[in-house]
Amino acid sequence: MTRPFEGVKILDFTQVLAGPYASYQLALLGADVIKVERREGEDMRRTPLSREWADRGLAPGWQAINGNKRSLTLDLQKPEAITIVKQLAEQADVVMENFRPGVMDKLGIGYKALSAINPRLIYCAISGFGQTGPERSGAGYDGKIQALSGIMSITGHEETGPTRAGFAVCDVLSGATAAFGVSSALFQRTHTGKGQMVDVSMLEATLAFLSGQVADYSVAGHRQQLSGNQAVSRRPTANLFKAGSGYLLLAVNSEKQYRALMTALGRADALDDPRFADWFARQENEPALRAIIEEALAKKDPREWEKILDAAGAPCASIWKVEEVIDHPQIAARGAIQEIDTPYGRLRFAGSGFQLAHGGGRLERMAPALSAHTEEVLASLGYDKSAIADLRAREIV
Repeated sequence: MTRPFEGVKILDFTQVLAGPYASYQLALLGADVIKVERREGEDMRRTPLSREWADRGLAPGWQAINGNKRSLTLDLQKPEAITIVKQLAEQADVVMENFRPGVMDKLGIGYKALSAINPRLIYCAISGFGQTGPERSGAGYDGKIQALSGIMSITGHEETGPTRAGFAVCDVLSGATAAFGVSSALFQRTHTGKGQMVDVSMLEATLAFLSGQVADYSVAGHRQQLSGNQAVSRRPTANLFKAGSGYLLLAVNSEKQYRALMTALGRADALDDPRFADWFARQENEPALRAIIEEALAKKDPREWEKILDAAGAPCASIWKVEEVIDHPQIAARGAIQEIDTPYGRLRFAGSGFQLAHGGGRLERMAPALSAHTEEVLASLGYDKSAIADLRAREIV
């Protein structure tokens, strides 16, 4: 079955996380992504989590976002390499990069130069703050954007202060935004026949994901505070509670769910307590309500309560670790973790976050070894073996 981006050629200069995550989403959906790296490879290949994999230039986190791609090495400081880029750009549908604004222009392969060669080219630039504005040259690191965007001001507890999310949330949401931007530009090109610049700012992408919090202030003047584990609904029963030997996250947000919760906990008597008559009263008396709930939850462990409360109609979840959830029956049933055979054995990776009835995302091959496809790519441009050997000897590729 043909996937959505079969036949789309992407020249990918991105590195680290946001950019490679974006191009990986398109590669899963069938795009032919040529990953352009410097001759020694990008640093993420050698992230020091596992020395074994770092020594191979295939760090796990790097593999996670570079599957289905082809690897081409080029020294972009050399004119011959720039010539190769321009030859590839002439045939490409998309160019993606996440250098600081102006870097590609100085190399002679920015949007203006490449779009002159190929007017149908879609050029996606991902940066911390976008291609314009007073902060355009600022570095776009995930932690910096988490702090600046407001995410850290609403994450964490008052007693411990602002907290960074447990993963690089601004990087990956910016990558998802970039993939959506490229998809939009590709679709628009079917109407106009024209390529265009897709300018992705990590800060703006993050604010777009904080649309509710932005409106809380811009419309109602509400100033956000550290919210701990409290849900955005601000229901006192949508929070984290101690349960047995661990914790349980309750997502009880409606009156029906509240009644189901208290009944399943064996505290139906609390339904007639005037202190908890409605959501406003429950919020005012949150400490007393929490005490009742945690006293009941103390009698069983989280996983037991998870089954009991879900069956009763009171949404909740125990705290699962990554190594546990990848083997969750629901994940297994839908094939969300994809398995591939590699020279290093059978490996598992996360795939697309959605499924299509026809031609959905599919991981077909592991992330490439450095320069694994250089000869193949150059041969497609008409370079013979002698010319390729000469380029290697002169350390251009």
